Amino acid sequence: MEKMKQRPLIFITNDDGIQAKGLKELSEVMRLFGDVIVVAPEMAMSGMSNAISVDKPLRATKVEEEEGYIAYKCSGTPVDCVKLGFNHLVERLPDFVISGINHGANSSISVVYSGTMGAAIEGCLHGVPSIGFSLCDYAPDADFSKAKMWVARVFQSVFEKGLPPFVSLNVNIPKGNIEGIKVCRQAAGKWVEELEKRTDPHQREYYWLAGYFKNFEPDQEGTDMHALDNQFVSIVPVNVDMTCRTTYEQMRTWRF
Repeated sequence: MEKMKQRPLIFITNDDGIQAKGLKELSEVMRLFGDVIVVAPEMAMSGMSNAISVDKPLRATKVEEEEGYIAYKCSGTPVDCVKLGFNHLVERLPDFVISGINHGANSSISVVYSGTMGAAIEGCLHGVPSIGFSLCDYAPDADFSKAKMWVARVFQSVFEKGLPPFVSLNVNIPKGNIEGIKVCRQAAGKWVEELEKRTDPHQREYYWLAGYFKNFEPDQEGTDMHALDNQFVSIVPVNVDMTCRTTYEQMRTWRF
């Protein structure tokens, strides 16, 4: 990337909320590289993907400010945070959008549901190099000490090399000791038995999100799941163009 004449402006958001430990840890790392503006949901917004608020007003409240750093909480989704931030809360277009560090993995098909990645994808739609970071640890007090070094290394590479237009990175970091980094493709898999039927104390039926992830190719090298299972940081380039090229070519011969 061409050397910047001023200190980079780094836009940070997440889907775990403004109080999440992962957000604070990410902000510490990014402040080493540039000025930081945080716009994060006021409460947890996991699983929101690319959702936006269309039937309610958005509100942003400044919660912290000091030299080179400002933070807002937003009443909307992660994507709302990016849209609101870009349109009204920043003085210039940010140089980077960094989302996370998520509490829990966003590997394989989870990228479709992830609010962390929804925000990163929104950033790249604005032409800004964007990265979503996740740690494979769902605990609210997860240890990010080892993950922060890898966040810095990935960001440094993007800072130096840039990213193609409309491409963001989905970065997942394993819990515990880390062997290195691998650039991967998304593993094939799905969530199964997703909703569990239950009964409340008043004998009324309801359903609770449950289920488990099934990896369709557990032994296939080169996937993000294989990398994580072997204690490697996985990096998957995510393209916003969802066209299936193979099917597109096949369907061009159809007669309707």
